[in-house]
Amino acid sequence: MRFIDSHCHLDHEKFAGDLDGVLKRAEDTGIHRILCIGTGDGPPELDRAIRLAERHEQIVATVGVHPHEAAKVTPETYDELLRLGQHPKVVAYGEIGLDFHYDHSPRDTQREVFILQLDIARTLNLPIVIHIREAWEESMAILAEHWSGPGILHCFTGTPEQATQALEQGFHLAFGGVLTFKTGESVREAARITPEDRLLIETDAPFLAPVPYRGKRNEPAMMMETLKTLAEVRQTTPEHIAELTAANFERLCLQPRNPTRYTEKFHGN
Repeated sequence: MRFIDSHCHLDHEKFAGDLDGVLKRAEDTGIHRILCIGTGDGPPELDRAIRLAERHEQIVATVGVHPHEAAKVTPETYDELLRLGQHPKVVAYGEIGLDFHYDHSPRDTQREVFILQLDIARTLNLPIVIHIREAWEESMAILAEHWSGPGILHCFTGTPEQATQALEQGFHLAFGGVLTFKTGESVREAARITPEDRLLIETDAPFLAPVPYRGKRNEPAMMMETLKTLAEVRQTTPEHIAELTAANFERLCLQPRNPTRYTEKFHGN
């Protein structure tokens, strides 16, 4: 059985001491591809995931600025994101969005940076990876107005009604460790109603370890527990879930693209 972790943070300091072991355990579990999210600690260092992807064949990368770090953005940041987004191992843009739970960056700044990054992703012809926390209606309104391409709502923890709205707007839904939590019944129902061709699986490692690993550092190999739960929810086999989620990721993120090669600085729309 081979499957894909569609969202993790292998550049996180919690993996600094044993990344080779983490990757070996992932391989032994059957994970043959890992999408490393390239937001890191935000500007000015935006290429940590790319550097990992250059060293490890099974890793592909994103670029982007997380809403937590939106206040760090400068005009030069957008130009750097546009340049990095053309790297051959960058297969998606994100994670971007709105986070009104922590408000690490002012909300107006989060909104502005979110919209401008949608412009960059469109220019690069990349699918987007979306982070939403306590900002559902506003995030979906921004996406409805400013985005018409493909994308992933990562670590989906919403209601079935929100899942339906996201699916109607054309998004894939990625489910992680929360699916296994006792409190995750609404998330399990959202996973049950998601069409096969819109379903993805992820870890968000090192965060949100699934049961029975809650409280520990999450890592890709632990995704097997989420895979099993997702199979139970959808009344199928782990092998089927592994196959279809890998195919969905490959179709969404691993197709050839021809980004516009800008030679001038990015100014948005």
